[in-house]
Amino acid sequence: MFDKFGGITRRNFVKGGLAAGALATLAACGGNGGTEGGETVEAPQVGENYFSYYLSEPAYIDPYNGQENQGMAVIFATFDGLLVWDYDTNEPVPMCAAELPTVSDDGLVYTFKLREGMTFHNGDPVDAASFKRGWERVASPDMATPSDICYHLAPIAGYEEFHGGKADELSGVVAIDDLTLEVTLAAPMADFPAVCCHPALVPVPQAALDDPASFLEQPIGNGPFKLDEPWQHNQYILASKFEDYYGEAPAIDGVYFSIQADPDTAFRGLQAGEIDFCNIPVGQIQECIDTYGQSEDGFTVTPGAQALTGTELSTYYLIPNLENEWLSKVEVRRALSLAINRDNIVDSLFEGYREGANSIMPLSIDDNEKNVWQYCKYDPEQAKQILADAGIDPAEITLTLNYNSGGDHEDIMSSIQADFAAIGINVEQQTQEWAAYLDSLSDGSYDLGRLGWTADYPIQDNFLYPNFFTGADNNYNNYSNADFDAALLAARQIADEEERREAYRDACAMVGDDVPVIPIMFYAHNYVGSERVANFFYDAATIPHFETAQLA
Repeated sequence: MFDKFGGITRRNFVKGGLAAGALATLAACGGNGGTEGGETVEAPQVGENYFSYYLSEPAYIDPYNGQENQGMAVIFATFDGLLVWDYDTNEPVPMCAAELPTVSDDGLVYTFKLREGMTFHNGDPVDAASFKRGWERVASPDMATPSDICYHLAPIAGYEEFHGGKADELSGVVAIDDLTLEVTLAAPMADFPAVCCHPALVPVPQAALDDPASFLEQPIGNGPFKLDEPWQHNQYILASKFEDYYGEAPAIDGVYFSIQADPDTAFRGLQAGEIDFCNIPVGQIQECIDTYGQSEDGFTVTPGAQALTGTELSTYYLIPNLENEWLSKVEVRRALSLAINRDNIVDSLFEGYREGANSIMPLSIDDNEKNVWQYCKYDPEQAKQILADAGIDPAEITLTLNYNSGGDHEDIMSSIQADFAAIGINVEQQTQEWAAYLDSLSDGSYDLGRLGWTADYPIQDNFLYPNFFTGADNNYNNYSNADFDAALLAARQIADEEERREAYRDACAMVGDDVPVIPIMFYAHNYVGSERVANFFYDAATIPHFETAQLA
């Protein structure tokens, strides 16, 4: 999934912002109102046992198109899928499924048995048909805005026909009875249980089809928290504890998702006692560690150990538009990658708490030298030589760095702009609001875009297939390499884990030579919790675990 900020465990079922005013004031009478459609929107009244969590404006909070970490924070709190990835054991564990699926001898048919007695927030039963309904919304070409994350379902039999509008249902997904879901794949995929951990693959009630416009603004889920009212755009999202949740009840009463214009505003809110969790501003990581204390494991906020710096399953990168006159040339892409001083970015802007990227594949997913891309290093002289050998005058190249505003990307882009200027390439900057920016990537109206990719599930395939496979939904620049495609499909079918990992490494190296993206850095957390937070886990895939959160 996309990381909006430069920066998935899911909760482990097996036990495991405010506009103004202090939180205590909000608890008593609500915060300031905002505007929605030209009308004043009053902030809701919430109790002291509500967690105030900073968001910037999400793209979607409906799971059918959950594609970036802001919307995912809401989706994870309000929906449960069949399985969830347990990062302690590094494997999927049951969530709505009563147990792990049985698998046919040919590796094609997965049979899931569901838990009994689960309900949606509106009281409808969670059954096998609701999973089929939810998955078909993801793959359907008939949604008002078709999903950008259909690729998760591409391995399933009948996907191409259904997604292409040639079939009325996703034939590979069958509700055998109320508590039995059968999934048939088009070809074996040994990592398919990991795919089932993705939050888009959740059940939805019939209301999602009956009133899709309302569901988009106030999805009805089956998770530990429910949305109390429609999404108040650019203001807040309010969720409260679902009293009939089938799992262990959360310790907090709800979550106030406080939507702020930028991370600096949110951080000032935390300092004033108005926000419980937010980003640490660029250049203030060590200062926050000194002030609030550093988390022992890098992922858990506790009193006096409130600053998080744990390694993420994420990569920050540039995406060149392959239709651009200059960026269509592999020599230019290679030179641009060599021109970037990644160590300067991570040292000067992130105080050494991140690491320069040597590949699209994060070290936390697979730390192996075969993944290293030869042009992911700092060598401006080689960059100049590559251009000279290709007969390209860098002074003739003019490009635009395109990126979303409000995510602390400006300093990173300015550093990259200076590196490009150092080899003679003229680059300008252009920013857009997040949703509009994603649209510009989809319609190709960009030169050098910025994205962050966080693991939907922690397997190599999740970094390679969605970004580089021909025709994949998140392959924004339409990169295509038939040899890579064949290698990746072959890797999916290898049953032996180590042999499969080796095959993915070969595929990763293959795509790296073409430089279809330019990796910049591997993320690490730069977040901080307030003194009110007794315990809060924010995992390596940038998912907040409100279901286990505790407030003092």
